[in-house]
Amino acid sequence: MNSLTASSEIVAWIGLDWADQEHVYRLQAAASDSVEAGVFSQKPEALHAWVARLRARFPQGQVAVALEQSRGALIYALMNYDFLLLYPVAPQVLARYRKAFCPSGAKSDPEDADLLLELLRCHRDRLRPWAPDDTLTRHLRLLVEQRRKLVDDRTRLSHRLSAWLKQAFPQALDWVGELSSPPALEFLSRWPSLVAVQQAGRSALRHFYLAHGGRDPGWVETRLAEIVNARPLTSDAAVLQVATQMTSVLVRQLRSLQPEIEELERSTQELFQQHPDHALFDSFPGAGKVFAPRLLVAFGSDRDRYADAAEMQQFSGIAPVTRRSGKIHVVHRRRARPKFLCQSFHEFAALSIAWSAWAKAYYLQQRIRGLRHHAAVRALAYKWIRILYRCWKDGTPYDERLYHEALLRRGSRISLVLESQVASAEGGRKK
Repeated sequence: MNSLTASSEIVAWIGLDWADQEHVYRLQAAASDSVEAGVFSQKPEALHAWVARLRARFPQGQVAVALEQSRGALIYALMNYDFLLLYPVAPQVLARYRKAFCPSGAKSDPEDADLLLELLRCHRDRLRPWAPDDTLTRHLRLLVEQRRKLVDDRTRLSHRLSAWLKQAFPQALDWVGELSSPPALEFLSRWPSLVAVQQAGRSALRHFYLAHGGRDPGWVETRLAEIVNARPLTSDAAVLQVATQMTSVLVRQLRSLQPEIEELERSTQELFQQHPDHALFDSFPGAGKVFAPRLLVAFGSDRDRYADAAEMQQFSGIAPVTRRSGKIHVVHRRRARPKFLCQSFHEFAALSIAWSAWAKAYYLQQRIRGLRHHAAVRALAYKWIRILYRCWKDGTPYDERLYHEALLRRGSRISLVLESQVASAEGGRKK
């Protein structure tokens, strides 16, 4: 437990029960005997507004909150607030406590909120608090989350731009490349329609392509010929005018987003380099400037937070859910999970395939066994979390060579694939 948790006065107690549509809570101020009931929507905006009201009402001290441990998405949203002292309660603990007072097994969200509050007030000494991360780690977490939101905004705008271009100027999708790239946005800001680009003249277009990486004169001339000979998809004046206007609007929005994303990336890197664990997470293959900070904040600064790697696998939503009933056995991915945390592990695992020999071998092994791409990547992420957890727990950077040697010692099937890859590479060098 950190010093803030140990020394701060608890000014209020809350039992919070999560649901798909709304969250039910019971609140008792430390100086009061009365219990207040309330609900708020499951939307993130409603959750953060509720937290803001708590801080305004209790400007000093900490607010203790008991909630089910399986609700990773809710814990992940609340852990950014250092005045909240979170007490995750294992689902089986709550179920047994409920059964002790309700033998019939009847369950409702308000009753569970009451039970969580009672557990917290009467048995706090038996619950392990979720200690908040240090300020630097929380700062980093907020930065990487906001950067991802801006990237998502860029993706949405790119899709809208693509949709308008397909209606009136589909040739641009071939002529400009990735829509969110600076050359594409520069092209479309100058020439948002087929008429505009055909009126530009060969000299201006040639200069544009040569200035943006078109080094092959033959390729440039072919592209210029395509532009000259292109024919409009539609002659509908209304569609053409609105499409041209919307193209200009969306291009301006995309161009304004890019500097903001780059600014957040610079701030993230500055903070990341100050963090004592930056070298550890920089050591993972393919992590780079984007995923190394995301992996760092995924684990946080409290090395006692997770008892083992399985806790993180389950909390993040990477571990599958198994349901058994009679002869029915179903395995599926978790729906209630911290989305950003799950994305971090999933996307890093996908990226690692190009950087790590064993990760590529394992991914291909899963595809051969019949798994689709994303299922195979989740299986790889499951493996990576175990490695990440051990390095984080020990404070030791990752070493690909040492991991290969460990696979060989254990006689892993992946090691056989790696050995064959090494043999093939050596054979190629000899030739």
